[in-house]
Amino acid sequence: MIGNYFKIAFRSFRQHKLFTVINVIGLSIGISASLVIYLIVHYDLTFDKFHENGERIYRVVTNYTFNGSPNYNSGVTGPLALGVKNEVTGIEESAPFKTFGGQVLIPNGAKATIKFKGENGCIYADQSYFNLFKYKWLAGSAQNSLNNAHQVVLSLDQAKKYFPKLAIEQVLGKEIIYEDTIKTTVTGIIEGFKENTDFTFHDFVSLATLKLNKDSNPDQQDWGSTSSNSQLFIKLAKGTSVQHIEKQLNALLKKHHPPKPENKGTTQAFMLQPLADMHFNDRYYNYDIPIVSRDSLYGLITIAAFLLLLGCINFINLTTAQGSQRAKEIGIRKTLGSTRSQLIGQYLSETFLITVFAIMLAAAMIPVILKVFAGFMPSGLKVDFIHQPHISVFLILLAIVVSLLSGFYPAIVLSAYKPVQVLKNQAVGGKSKTRNAWMRKALTVTQFMIAQFFIMATIMVSKQIYYALHKDLGFKKEAIIYINTPWNDKNPGNKMVFLDKVRSIPQVELTALGGDIPSSNGWNSRNVTYRDGKKEIKSELQTKSGDENYIKVYKIKLLAGRNIQLSDSATGILINQTYTQFLGFKTPQQALGKFIDFNEKQKMQVVGVIGDFHQGSLHAPIKPMSIYPDYKWNFNTLHIALKPQTDNGNDWKKGIASIQKAWNEVYPGIDFESTFFDETIAKLYDAEQKFSTLLAWATGLCIFISCLGLLGLAIYTSNQRTKEIGVRKVLGASVTQIVALLSTELVWLILLAFVLITPVAWYAINQWMRNFADRTTISWWIFALSGAGMLLAAVFTSSFQTVKAAIANPVKSLRSE
Repeated sequence: MIGNYFKIAFRSFRQHKLFTVINVIGLSIGISASLVIYLIVHYDLTFDKFHENGERIYRVVTNYTFNGSPNYNSGVTGPLALGVKNEVTGIEESAPFKTFGGQVLIPNGAKATIKFKGENGCIYADQSYFNLFKYKWLAGSAQNSLNNAHQVVLSLDQAKKYFPKLAIEQVLGKEIIYEDTIKTTVTGIIEGFKENTDFTFHDFVSLATLKLNKDSNPDQQDWGSTSSNSQLFIKLAKGTSVQHIEKQLNALLKKHHPPKPENKGTTQAFMLQPLADMHFNDRYYNYDIPIVSRDSLYGLITIAAFLLLLGCINFINLTTAQGSQRAKEIGIRKTLGSTRSQLIGQYLSETFLITVFAIMLAAAMIPVILKVFAGFMPSGLKVDFIHQPHISVFLILLAIVVSLLSGFYPAIVLSAYKPVQVLKNQAVGGKSKTRNAWMRKALTVTQFMIAQFFIMATIMVSKQIYYALHKDLGFKKEAIIYINTPWNDKNPGNKMVFLDKVRSIPQVELTALGGDIPSSNGWNSRNVTYRDGKKEIKSELQTKSGDENYIKVYKIKLLAGRNIQLSDSATGILINQTYTQFLGFKTPQQALGKFIDFNEKQKMQVVGVIGDFHQGSLHAPIKPMSIYPDYKWNFNTLHIALKPQTDNGNDWKKGIASIQKAWNEVYPGIDFESTFFDETIAKLYDAEQKFSTLLAWATGLCIFISCLGLLGLAIYTSNQRTKEIGVRKVLGASVTQIVALLSTELVWLILLAFVLITPVAWYAINQWMRNFADRTTISWWIFALSGAGMLLAAVFTSSFQTVKAAIANPVKSLRSE
């Protein structure tokens, strides 16, 4: 029986080659998208699922509020770990560690020391870390490898990197130097996690080493200072609630760091973040693995579902449209004794075969898709059908679901034909024809709704990104580079020497020394107080550092007062217009001369007011901010404005080469790195630009699948109406009139889809736009353009068949009459 089903299926495929190809291509696109998205979603959802009792493991994080404004820090205060160990109950294991990174030195005897730069997967840890997170030990043990100062444990991959020619046993006892001065000896080798994990650490220096080095750990006794580098993980005892532990942690904080009256409006609280939440919560720092938004994963799943649905709709439409061509076959089968269930089985088997062909084509396309979209794929994502059996399971389940979704309705419709009617050529008459036609129209409208939604979303996202990249942000961003000087340079005068050398370069227009660039992902802030004799206003004030040329390099407007000077380091600041308005001043001039209390000992006087500029991406609003010359602590970045390029276009290249030469003279042995400011601004919208590209691809595929199905329907419709077209031509109808006749229904379906989807798209776009504090308008032409574009694409696609049918010789279609 089953073999007969497949034999008939192959015969049907040969008879309807074009429709079979259309169905396979449509389904394969949806299936390939679903497979790729499944791989991404499965990859992200399996992070750190392998840890023993992982549901009881939490990270302690710190939440702040400053005058009602929330702030989040993934770290904790230095002494909390010891306090937890001595004073908190209900914890089975606690593991404090501190992250660090930078240059690693490997002494090489009489030869030159080997340097490894940018090693960021390093932590200070002790035995408790390895008691909480279980690694496989290849040499040494968790009990004794990190007990003493100046010990280090390496991952196997890192050991091979540092000592490529040595066996594991030979690596033990080797010396490694961290942060230029911290000498350690290798006491253990572990095998890194093979599963997906956010714990990508590979150098584990003993925590006792950090405690001896006060310069690297100045806040280990300060309950009021929080660093994101200071991490604390705990495992709750069985039966212990999260609320119970959080209550004890905050009681401990209140005991050792009681709130002060002058800090009214500022709160600090410890919270427990589940281990499973780390990979998805962008409020908190997450080491070297990018944080993934759950909303992004849900968006990918939605895209895959829509593409798959479009392929299924094509199949349903084309199969039911062809029903009349197989009507006599159905009638004969029923006459010979076939039951309806057998006919349903026949058509489902045909659908299953087409789905299998589509899956085979999709699987063959996966390497190409992964290569094309390499920039969007997680770096650790791999495809191996042999060692990843879950992929095969997913494809089998997908084949079953798609077969049922695509084939069940056509099978029900076709198997319902009555033998008497089909053998009298009345299979498509009456109610059945009307019902099937309306179903096809409804599905076609659904296709066009999905396609137009994607078009509208793509245009709107692109419009917002263009707005963000071309908006006047309140500063100049073109032709500016910045260079970070070594933070641990033992000769602070070197930066001034470097500055003087750069200033003499012909291609350099202006230079400034200071701290962070005007707009970035990070910032510094402090709690300040303004008193006017009647009231005091406490607030969080962002701070940036720069000399008198800082606002000149970036062309930040000075609205009132004067520019800062180096002599202002202890007294004078610039504040932005937002802060003046927050303090209640109606004009910038009214803020001049007022004093802002940075702390009990430091009062800063407002010497000037600058125009607002965006300190970060347009997601966040402009916040109160100040600029002052903090040359003692925050003057490590050189900001350089380049002169305009001449006709040959090589000026900047020559200028940067000269800057690099000056750098090598002042900082020999240290790599030179310069960054264009406008590139940094563009990176603030990396996620949006990737999302826009994915939307564009999804839109293109939606349109392609919809038009593919439309072409199949146009071929079927024109074939069904061949004699009608011939009669109309004989009676004098022109080609234009016939094309219009065949296209009228299509146009009405597209217009109906446009009317139905526009309010839905507007609502969805409006919700997405709320992520931006500063956003472009949702213009009417976005919806008009998408509707017109879909209409044009559909008419153009169908015209291949409608024009062909309209210009055909009517004699050929009527001669049988």
